[in-house]
Amino acid sequence: MIDSRTSPDTPRARTLCLFTGTLAAFAGAERATATLANALAARGHRVHVLSLWGDTPVFDLSPGVVHHAMFRERVAFRHHYVPIVRQVRRYVRAHDIDVMIDVDPMLALYTLPATFALPLRRIAWEHSTYASDLGRRARRWARALAARRYEAVVVLTDADRDAWQAHHRHARAQFVTLPNPLGIPIPDTAPAPAGERCILAVGRLVPEKGFDRLIDAWARIASDAPGWQVSIVGDGPLRDDLLRQAQALGVADTVHVLPAVANIAQHYARASIYCLPSRRESFGLVLIETKAYAVPVVAYAADAGPRALLRHGVDSLVVDDGDIAGLASAMRQLVGDAGLRRRLGLAGYAHARHFRADAIAARWEALWDAAAPALTEAR
Repeated sequence: MIDSRTSPDTPRARTLCLFTGTLAAFAGAERATATLANALAARGHRVHVLSLWGDTPVFDLSPGVVHHAMFRERVAFRHHYVPIVRQVRRYVRAHDIDVMIDVDPMLALYTLPATFALPLRRIAWEHSTYASDLGRRARRWARALAARRYEAVVVLTDADRDAWQAHHRHARAQFVTLPNPLGIPIPDTAPAPAGERCILAVGRLVPEKGFDRLIDAWARIASDAPGWQVSIVGDGPLRDDLLRQAQALGVADTVHVLPAVANIAQHYARASIYCLPSRRESFGLVLIETKAYAVPVVAYAADAGPRALLRHGVDSLVVDDGDIAGLASAMRQLVGDAGLRRRLGLAGYAHARHFRADAIAARWEALWDAAAPALTEAR
């Protein structure tokens, strides 16, 4: 058997650096970074993850991935700007990095001066929708720099690719749509329906994730769904608020707020329905992960990510954003129809297979493979 890492059809091994804020947080961008790093290492590349802070990643990295954090704890980075730029430059030169991937375009503010005149390929990886600039002028500047000075900007949906193109008409960068890789192993066959009557939601306990909207909708149907429970898995500042809301609405005995875990697959395996009540969602990696376990989805069409990933009536039930009654009705429909849950779940499982980490990593290789002659000459 030919080793895929040495196959003539496989791009030659490169030395890559994923530059990120941290890997010490339970969040989608961090999970996607760890997953891509592992997948690229498995394909024979020399992979580094350089973090601004956090010595200990919360997601497992393979032995082929080197992780280095510049600071043990989070600091006021604006007060450490010059030292960070110097550290990045030393790291890139010491390890002879071929390709620098900024896991947030904001990092271009460090990467561009740090890699000035160095022969490497720069790629920015955007995990937010273009509209989500968080009101920060620095983010807009960083995006403009990445568009003008980088070889590629990777976004998660075609809608965001179109937004980048519309706002940066004279860009040097190529704008490329690449979905996040599936962060958990996909079962070889579609799992059987879960025995537990559980409606699952996963994410940071922050307003954008809309878990308050899930509790509102659940309170409308809980009395019609005996034996069913809602499990919200995540960490964040709204934990106590959500528990108080459930108490006030009389559903505290059926709503559970559980801590975030690295092994999130254990929750998908027990779920019968997944709910995405987000107010804003750039991609929604949890949607692909839950589909990998053949769990049907009910969701708001709140943003580009869910609209791109969900197919109403095929693998999910999608309702208008903010329609609490509609969300409650969709959950009631799934609770009461095991056949519908299974049909949607099987379609979702088939869709999730397209997001396997190795397949997504192969598409990333194409971004820098086009620049192979230039990189070779520069070396």
